[in-house]
Amino acid sequence: MILPPATLGMLGGGQLGRFFVLAAHELGYRVVVLDPDVQSPAGRIADRHLVAAFDDEDALNQMAESCAAVTTEFENVPAGSLAYLSKFLPVRPSAEAVAISQNRSAEKGFLRQHGFPHAPYADIRSEEDISQANAGLFPGILKVARFGYDGKGQVRVAGRDEALLAFRQLKNEPCVLEQMLALDYEVSVVLARDATGGVKCFPVAENSHRHGILDVSIVPARTGGCMAGDAQEIAEGIAQEMGYVGTLAVEFFVVRGQLVVNEMAPRPHNSGHYTIDACVSNQFEQQVRALTGLPLGEARAHSAAVMVNLLGDLWYLRDPHHAHEPDWAQLLAVPNLKLHLYGKHHARAGRKMGHFTVIGSDAPEVQKSALAARRLIGIGDE
Repeated sequence: MILPPATLGMLGGGQLGRFFVLAAHELGYRVVVLDPDVQSPAGRIADRHLVAAFDDEDALNQMAESCAAVTTEFENVPAGSLAYLSKFLPVRPSAEAVAISQNRSAEKGFLRQHGFPHAPYADIRSEEDISQANAGLFPGILKVARFGYDGKGQVRVAGRDEALLAFRQLKNEPCVLEQMLALDYEVSVVLARDATGGVKCFPVAENSHRHGILDVSIVPARTGGCMAGDAQEIAEGIAQEMGYVGTLAVEFFVVRGQLVVNEMAPRPHNSGHYTIDACVSNQFEQQVRALTGLPLGEARAHSAAVMVNLLGDLWYLRDPHHAHEPDWAQLLAVPNLKLHLYGKHHARAGRKMGHFTVIGSDAPEVQKSALAARRLIGIGDE
């Protein structure tokens, strides 16, 4: 068990890292952040910010010397950096677990190997693979195996010809071709697992997206108790098979009433932001606890919640050429609304700049209030 005031390390300096720093500080820890962006939101509030690439050996050695344990903010940190640090101190989640989640081919292969429900797919490494792909995979979605998120690096393809064109547009990068599924809706499970195998699952969130980016999360999800229980059971099984330690998110499609795993994220997740205001312990506190060997906190929700993402588009509603701060007074006038801004230095379309969460005891009223606030700030329904 690593107790405060020990120093913890975080690879990554975005908003997820920022919330980790806040949670660690509240528990009495110090934090060193490694991120190449001098303006990174986490780096600006950390005890120390190493401005360097994630694979910079000197920076990694400084972390190894000064930190008691290290974690990561997002899955695209090089797994090799985590493996290197693990020679000197605890790294949670492990490099092996992150490597699975940062590559769609490895992720799909893991799901198939262990019998977890997933969409039909094929690994695409050449144009020949597209020519030989099962016809049942069309219409489909061609996704780059690495560095694709929030709808980036994904192309819908009706048939082989479109798939070949898309593969060339993606510069012949290794891809996964997934069958396009008719979705009922989408849900996610965020959980924490400790080094002894103990697991705490947060309530299941129901998610809706706009342009491939999470828009709204509703908790509790408007689904049956059996469906929610099954989602949590599958997520726990994935964490167990990975030997996972830390906070993990598993996203699901619901297709004709059946759960299909979409992808995993080896970290806290956008759809788990509601836990900051609606749960006894939040996903970032659990990340700190799992990293340091503290007992996991209670994951129970004390309120219904709706989380709404605030993207950089809002800064350009008044003038499409110049950013203007939105009128936060409108949101802050809602008494059961909690506003979280990430401190990013530049707004751009599609960039996650903050979120708000509306909480309360009556789920339908919370949903009504959150959607009204969403319209109030200027987010349309299209």
